[in-house]
Amino acid sequence: MTKKKAIVIQDNEDILNIMDEVLVDEGFDVIPSLTTEPIEELADIDPDILIVDDHIKGSKKGSEVIKELKADPDTEELPSVLTSTANDIAKVAADCKADDFIQKPFDLDHMVDVVKKNS
Repeated sequence: MTKKKAIVIQDNEDILNIMDEVLVDEGFDVIPSLTTEPIEELADIDPDILIVDDHIKGSKKGSEVIKELKADPDTEELPSVLTSTANDIAKVAADCKADDFIQKPFDLDHMVDVVKKNS
């Protein structure tokens, strides 16, 4: 059985490493990144889910990335999860048409549930 692929983009290396480790333990093939670079290679990577933080250093916001993907017929079906420490993340996620959101700091079990439910 092929592993599901998850692109994880976070602004914090520690959080990125934790998410990477937990998802790999859950059987995902993870493409971790501190930048939005993997978005440029979506067609080649062909992920099952995208998990992106709303605040990425030196880049557009995660919500903008998701909004653009959801507006493109080629990528609109890609399940996208927004992560953020913002209190209004539910609204931000809804506004950019994210499939789900994870508010930080998050419980690892909750993160795994959200990723599995959406991928």
